[in-house]
Order: sequence, then structure tokens, then C-alpha cells
Amino acid sequence: MPTSETNDFFHGSVGVVQTNIVTFESLTLEGGETITPLEIAYETYGTLNEKKDNAILVCHALSGDAHAAGFHEGDKRPGWWDYYIGPGKAFDTNRYFIISSNVIGGCKGSSGPLSKNGKTGSTFQSTFPFVSIGDMVNAQEKLVRHFGIHKLFAVAGGSMGGMQALQWSVAYPDRLKNCIVMASSSEHSAQQIAFNEVGRQAILSDPNWNQGLYTQDKRPSKGLALARMMGHITYLSDEMMREKFGRKPPKGNIQSTDFAVGSYLIYQGESFVDRFDANSYIYVTKALDHFSLGTGKELTKVLAKVRCRFLVIAYTSDWLYPPYQSEEIVKSLEVNAVPVSFIELNNPAGHDSFLLPSEEQDSILRDFLSATDEGGFF
Repeated sequence: MPTSETNDFFHGSVGVVQTNIVTFESLTLEGGETITPLEIAYETYGTLNEKKDNAILVCHALSGDAHAAGFHEGDKRPGWWDYYIGPGKAFDTNRYFIISSNVIGGCKGSSGPLSKNGKTGSTFQSTFPFVSIGDMVNAQEKLVRHFGIHKLFAVAGGSMGGMQALQWSVAYPDRLKNCIVMASSSEHSAQQIAFNEVGRQAILSDPNWNQGLYTQDKRPSKGLALARMMGHITYLSDEMMREKFGRKPPKGNIQSTDFAVGSYLIYQGESFVDRFDANSYIYVTKALDHFSLGTGKELTKVLAKVRCRFLVIAYTSDWLYPPYQSEEIVKSLEVNAVPVSFIELNNPAGHDSFLLPSEEQDSILRDFLSATDEGGFF
């Protein structure tokens, strides 16, 4: 159970929660293949009102899952966005019904490489079909309809979650009232694809890779750890790393590195292996790289169909998803006369800024949702 100290820090927690799984008959993917059955892992916080018009879908980033807020039984750490979800918080569960689901292709309960293939009786592993950001959103739409919700009050997310939010506004323009996009992009640049490719190659080069048909007791753990180390570097800013690590030596007897930043990355890589699957890492990063609503005139044309209001947040220190990519989204929305508010926060934490506690960010999210809820403008 969470300690009193933890509860004090995360004041207003939704408390102890659990992840649920709903099963649908099937989902036809954009590539033409079908997932049968379709399983979606999800959590909800708050209460769906009688009109069913107070629901907010929160979309997670690459390594996230359905557990966005509260505590699982026995856990000392809350969900990945607990600071912002709960009674009295930005995503106020006294006011809104929050839905968070694990993306398909992931490894935290929704259909993905770890799912069992009904035809063979074994897990799919690398034989699972390719899934896109569009497929992830189409699966979420089934979940939303499962609750009897016709129109979401908002869809929100950062990084890959921001891409899902964008995709919702394009694929289901009449199904959401507001869209919150944080630290994200309308498509990956060559540099962003390059970072992901290095991570995938680390996994594919692991002696235990076995074409993705590895056993759980002989996984490509070293490759996945290296992929995570590479990714984690891009999540932090130079300023944050200098302040946190400098050129300090590691603590303890760490023989594999001479610097604190090295031991930190090793820890991040090794702990990631315990909670994520190598195949899922490949599937999800490929979904990221293949996502494209276009840029410039192409993006403007695609966003001409949206019908919701937008809040777009970028971070000055984010060099993985730099602010200019958010500004491109904003410009395309403005050309289409779509109501949009853009804020660039000078948070030194880098790409991870959207995940971290911030009173300023909390206030921005709270004000945007409240103004919309009351029919006003942000």
C-alpha cells in the first residue's frame, strides 16, 4: 500500500485502482490484417455523468501503460500522470471521467506480441501484425463506444500520446471537443527515426534475438537495455544532465562505467528490461516512425477536417521533439481557423517535462479544461 509520505506528496490521489481488460471480437488494421480477438487493458478514474459528456481519454507515451493514476495494490509509486489526475487536480476526477488504456502492440495487457495466437496456442511474438498510430486510435475508439460515449470532452497526451490525440482529431473529428498535444509532432524527422533505428538495431543484434522468437528465460535483454539507454538520453536535456550528473564518478562499485551518468543509464536500461518486451519496443517505435500527417501544406490540408479546440504545449529544452514541430501544428491549425492555444514552457527537464510535476503546467491544463467546460475561450 502507498505510504503516508507518498500520499502527502501526491495529494488528492484517486487511491487504489486496478487495470481491467475488455475483449472485442476483432479489429481490422490499416494494413488489412485482423486482430482476433482484440483485448484492451484500461483504467478509469472518476464517474461518467448521465449525459456521458464528461469523459477525457488520456494517451500514454512509448513505454507507458493504462496505469496513469492512483496506486496498484502493494505499489509505492503511483501511475505515470498521477500529479495531474485526481480530485481537485488538472484532470479533476470530481468533474471528469478519465479513461487511460494501453496501446495495442504494447506489452501491458492490450493485444500485442505477448498475446496468444489462437491458431497456434503460442504467443505471437514477432509474428504479430504491424500496428500504426491509427490502429491504436481505432482500438481506443472501440473502448470509448464500449462506455456508450459518443463525444469525448477531450483527448490528451504527450509524445506518442500527443500523436494519438492528433490522430483522434483527424480520424474522428466529431467525436471530441478538445485536443491537448504535448511535446509531440505531426511526423518524425529523419533524426527522430535515426534514434529509434539505433535502438531497434541494438535489439536485433542481441545474440538472444532469434528473429523475435525468443523464450522468456532467454530474452534479448542486453539489446533492449541498450535501446532504452539510447532512448533515455534523448528524453533529458543537456542542462538537466549537467546539473544532475556533471562529470561525477558513480556511486558504489560500478566497474562498467567511470561516470555517474553512465551508471544511471545502466540502471535505467536494466530496470526497463524487467517491465517491457523487446518485440513491443520494436512494434511501438515503428508505429511512431511511420506516423505522418505531413508537414507544411500537406499538414494544413489534413487538419482542415478537425472540429475541436486545441491546446499545444512545447518545451524549450526538448531537443527530441523540438518546439518548431509543435509550431508547425499550430500554424496549420491557424490557417484553418481552428481555435488553438500554444504555449512553450521553459522547463529545463527536456522531453520528459510533460510527465513531471509542474505547477505551471498544471495551471495551464486546468485553465484550458475549465474554460472549455464553461463554454469560454482560453
